[in-house]
Amino acid sequence: MTGPNAIDPVSLEVMRNAFVETTEEMTAALRRSAYSTNIKTRCDFSCAIFDSKCNVIAQSFSQANHLGSLVKMIPLAVEQYAGDKLPAGSAIVTNDPFQGGVHLNDIAVIAPVYFQDTLWGYVANLAHHVDVGGGAPASVGAFQEVYQEGVIIPPVLIMENNAICEDVFRLILSQIRSKRETAGDFRAQIAANQTGIRRLTGLLDRYGQEFVNFYSDELQEYSDRMTQKAMKRLPFGDYRAEGVVDSDGFTDEPVKLVSRVVINEQGVLFDFTGCDLQRAAPVNSTHSMTYAAAAYVLRCIIEEDVPINAGFYRSVRMIAPENTVINCLSPAPVVGGWETHVRLVDVVFRALAQAIPDKVPAGTKAMICHAGFGGINPRTGEYYCFLETLGGGYGGRATIDGPDAVQAHGQNTENAPIEETESNYPIRITRYELVEDSEGAGCQRGGLGVRRDYQFIDHHASFTVLADRDRWGPWGLFGGSPGKKASYLLNPDGESRFLGSKTTVALTPGDVVSYRTCGGGGYGPPENRHPDKVLNDVLEGKISLSRARDVYRVAIDPDSSEINHEQTEHYRGHAES
Repeated sequence: MTGPNAIDPVSLEVMRNAFVETTEEMTAALRRSAYSTNIKTRCDFSCAIFDSKCNVIAQSFSQANHLGSLVKMIPLAVEQYAGDKLPAGSAIVTNDPFQGGVHLNDIAVIAPVYFQDTLWGYVANLAHHVDVGGGAPASVGAFQEVYQEGVIIPPVLIMENNAICEDVFRLILSQIRSKRETAGDFRAQIAANQTGIRRLTGLLDRYGQEFVNFYSDELQEYSDRMTQKAMKRLPFGDYRAEGVVDSDGFTDEPVKLVSRVVINEQGVLFDFTGCDLQRAAPVNSTHSMTYAAAAYVLRCIIEEDVPINAGFYRSVRMIAPENTVINCLSPAPVVGGWETHVRLVDVVFRALAQAIPDKVPAGTKAMICHAGFGGINPRTGEYYCFLETLGGGYGGRATIDGPDAVQAHGQNTENAPIEETESNYPIRITRYELVEDSEGAGCQRGGLGVRRDYQFIDHHASFTVLADRDRWGPWGLFGGSPGKKASYLLNPDGESRFLGSKTTVALTPGDVVSYRTCGGGGYGPPENRHPDKVLNDVLEGKISLSRARDVYRVAIDPDSSEINHEQTEHYRGHAES
């Protein structure tokens, strides 16, 4: 490697990977030492490193919708707590949604990195805790103000002199139901930051502070140049679209979302003027959440392999009026803000379909799909809480079907296996399957939704659905059909009733909650889909014979499971009849 007097491309790439690998090692440490299924298995967290000016240098990609929010959250937390005087061996913790944060379950732990008694930068991670108190187990529900949602933690010291501040730790845990899991997850977050500190100090010791700082700065400049270059290749124009969150949890009035994307010589501007005013309901996104949505879309539409750091984020330009559902003010509830965040991404892509139709999907699941529940575990006598987010259908695209049962638009959480869930919590998963005929029909079909049934065998519990898409399914594009809407039922095989998408219900022993997510929208006319693809979907149990005939205009013999080509040509020749 050369010294920092001139840029050496090999050194630049080595340092780029060293920084990213640091965040990945932090990710591994956090995941391996966490207690809750939501973190150790579903990977609902993210890690990042920052320089001394709180410019992000590198991020792990475990949970993409956290990343843009961390960029806003960490500088504010550091400045509000101590400026640049956070001592070595310390760490601060925060989840305040109105000081750069997101919803209360997402708690950040931030620690300084010192080298030779000089502040070099910071390591940080953001993790979704399974419970933070509030009005329902798992801290999700149809609340009307943020104070009902759980404990609000301003930037406060959680570590001092390399030891946990026990008074603060006890104060936080006293507000929380799942004390054992939460305590373990906090310690995992601290361990992740310690891993990052060791890795970075080792890097500084090996190459020297001047060398590392030079390439840290140059990586940011490189990302800036690459992002600017990529944006100039996008089709210039003014693109607009609207969409809705189906309901707010207290009224049936849809929540309007408006997206305007302006692409010109200055770059890309995301303008969310026209979105509804904030509501006393769990549908409000914070400024950091919405910024993360804009950053995610920008990264999706530029093709280059751009290192994601402060240089990239310089190009994220956004107009998000205050006191609206995409930039709410205290005391607005924010627990469902990620639901609105993901739907906003879907609306932005709908606008961009006018500009880059071959690069964007039809409507997707575009909701987080929280399933949260808890009660007294009869096995242990302790309070337990569980939270997971369920996958659904992704939208079809120009050349490929939408995947089935996946997370969408910045969500990157993994499945909670049935075996692990049943082993650790007093419930039974009685059904877990794709929902037949839930896809949005199209030349490229949407993905299928998923059904997951939870049975509570021997105890009383509380169950919360915090989701959406139970009124309208995801839209199709260019002649494609909408995906099937979601549904949430209590006791589907008995005297069933619909729960709605933002509901907390008290359960008695034997009750079953059936959670059925939506399918993704289709892309292009269904009758243009190749008959062989339709046959394959029938054989795999994804669509029915009647749907193949009535929607895709493909005749399949039920006995031989073969296409009747003559009848299919007849159907498609008379598509208007």
